[in-house]
This record gives sequence, structure tokens and C-alpha cells, in this order.
Amino acid sequence: MAETFVVPDAIGRGRADKVLAVAFPEHSRTAWQRALDQGLVTRGGVALARKDDVSPGDELHYALPATTPAEVKAVAIPLDVLFEDEHLLVVNKAAGMVVHPGAGTEDDTLVHALLAHCAGSLSGIGGVERPGIVHRLDRETSGAIVVAKHDAAHRGLSEQFAGRHLHKEYLALASGVPRLLSGSIDRAIARHPQHRHRMTTGEGGKPARTDWKVEQAFPAHGVTLFRCHILTGRTHQIRVHLKSIGHPLLGDRTYGWRANEALPMAPSRVMLHAAYLKFLHPVTAQTIEINAPLPDDFSALLAALRG
Repeated sequence: MAETFVVPDAIGRGRADKVLAVAFPEHSRTAWQRALDQGLVTRGGVALARKDDVSPGDELHYALPATTPAEVKAVAIPLDVLFEDEHLLVVNKAAGMVVHPGAGTEDDTLVHALLAHCAGSLSGIGGVERPGIVHRLDRETSGAIVVAKHDAAHRGLSEQFAGRHLHKEYLALASGVPRLLSGSIDRAIARHPQHRHRMTTGEGGKPARTDWKVEQAFPAHGVTLFRCHILTGRTHQIRVHLKSIGHPLLGDRTYGWRANEALPMAPSRVMLHAAYLKFLHPVTAQTIEINAPLPDDFSALLAALRG
């Protein structure tokens, strides 16, 4: 059913898509462009194009396009939900779960699970009924990942990531014991020139910074539990940065880890966990702090090192 909107003096004259996006910030400019392209915004019975000017006092009749069903099917996979409201949720992703469907994946990704979990509560990201995932975790990395349920939340979260206002901390079990108790790694990260599935530090890469501190050291086993705060979100950032200072993550053969007989038990994967998130709720502006409990495999290895 069409709604009525009279362009106020405060907005002034401008392109239809821009005026509507300013008047209704809960919907993106792209969403209004879709509505205009589908003839869903009219003035005097005539459909407006996105570039048509509208003026104060103009009476517009509008509707938003229906959300397109996702091409990916919903699959009921259990999720460890740490926070949820009508705008977003935070999931403690299991190690081994891929975030996005793609070549070589099956119907067991986080997106498949979210479509089932959020059935009926997704108003669409970019016009498609899908969860808005604004950051990634590698397949083997466990821990907190935040997901938007609609365009406005997605935009707000994306802006926080782009502006580096979202605080992310990871726990990493890595080889060796550093001489210092804390430090900062400020080295650009680029795609490896010979091995395209790997990243490397060096010239030509994107700026990347990781602040780290020793959470606990295990000299008898040649292992350290690091807490890493990443100020950028480059692919494999913590794995590459810790390897660059001589501390490859346990289980990470891609970045130089080798089996160590001093370990009380072998790591089952790359031992990296997204442990803590702090951000502003994109709708309510409340501060959200999330602590993601360690998964069983990480806890078991840590207990063995301590035991």
C-alpha cells in the first residue's frame, strides 16, 4: 500500500533518490533507487525517475519494493547466539564453519544457518532477504561475528568497521615466547606473489596494525597465549603478523608452524579465537560488549598447557 510524503522545506529541492534517503535514513539511497526504478514513487500520478528533482511542498506517493527471497536455502544448524535483537545478532562461530557460500562449499555455511535462525525477521540487505555480514572469520577461526538484519543496521556497522571504531580482540596460541610482554606490529599485508592463497608482509600491501600482549607464557612447551587487538581487518592479519615476528600460530601450517613434540596435545586447527567485540549499536547507539567463550578444543589445549 502506498504511503504519502510531503517534501518539507528543511530538505529543500533535490534529486528524488537523495531527498528520500535524507527523509527516511532507515532506508538506504540504493533502496530508494530500486523503488524509483520500479515505478513505486509517484508525483501527481506520474512515476518519478531517480534523477528527477522534487521540491518542498511536493506530495509524493511511495512504496518500497518487496524483498527478494535469498537464493541460498535456509538450513537449521544450531548456533551459539551471544546477543540478538530485532536489528542484529552476534554469533559465536564454530571452528570449521565457513561464513559465506562459495565454490567448494556445501549447505552448511553460517549464511545457511542464519537464514533458518532469522526466518521472518530479515527485512533485506540490498533488497535481498539475507543476513548482512560486515566482517569475516576464516574457516578455522572460532569466535564472535556480528550480523545485521536490515539495511540501516548493516550501514551503521559497516561505517564502524570502515572508521575503525569497532574494537576486536583475539586470543591466539602461538609458537615461541617473546622477549617483551607486549608490542605492536605495523606492517602492510599483501597477497603472496607466488602462493595466491597466502598473504605476506611487505611493500605494495595495505596498511595493517596489530597490538599484542602476552596473556600467558608456557616456556616448557615453547608456547605463548597472545591477546591481539587488530586496528585493521586484513585477510589472515594476525596469522601473518605473528608469523612475521617469529611466532606462527599453533596448527597453522600455511604460515610456517611445524609439529612440536613438547606440546601436551596436538592442535586440531589454527588456534585463533575472536574473543571480544565492542561496538555501538547502529540503531540504539548503546555500547555493546561481547565476550565469546572459548570452544572445547581451544580450552582443552590451554588446560593441557597449564596442567
